Amino acid sequence: MPEPTVLGADFATAAGGRLADDPAGSAAAVAGSVRSTGPTVDTAQHLAADYFQSYSVIGLLAVVGVLFVAVAFGAGRLLRPVVPTPEKLLTYECGVDPVGEGWAHTQVRYYVYAFLYVIFAVDSIFLFPWATVFAAPGYGATTLVEMFIFLGFLTIGLLYAWKKGVLTWT
Repeated sequence: MPEPTVLGADFATAAGGRLADDPAGSAAAVAGSVRSTGPTVDTAQHLAADYFQSYSVIGLLAVVGVLFVAVAFGAGRLLRPVVPTPEKLLTYECGVDPVGEGWAHTQVRYYVYAFLYVIFAVDSIFLFPWATVFAAPGYGATTLVEMFIFLGFLTIGLLYAWKKGVLTWT
């Protein structure tokens, strides 16, 4: 039977050598021992320190970034002149003076084209990972079928929109 260990250390060493003096082994000491086949406490602490040390660079950059923004805003607030005028208190919208009613009629006939553009732009992004997997050995036929199914759904949606007259310019 292998000797009992405590977190990878020899139990006799951990018990101050008392177990090594008793050849039969103390039943209480053996029963109370904790068996572990994993790394020692020192190794686990070393791994944890390395793990968190690698994130310390990210934390440092985050702190520096937040401090940079805070210093920039603070410097702007301290250095700017504070002279409120009626022109400064006006609402500013795209260089146009705010006169008249605030609500304007918006043409919504372009939303379909914007929506279709977004759909096809996102779908084209999905084609790049597919192309890399398609080139890998053993995945060619499966990924080709999956991509045809994916493009088939897109084509069905586009044909449906065309049939309903959504794509006609008015």
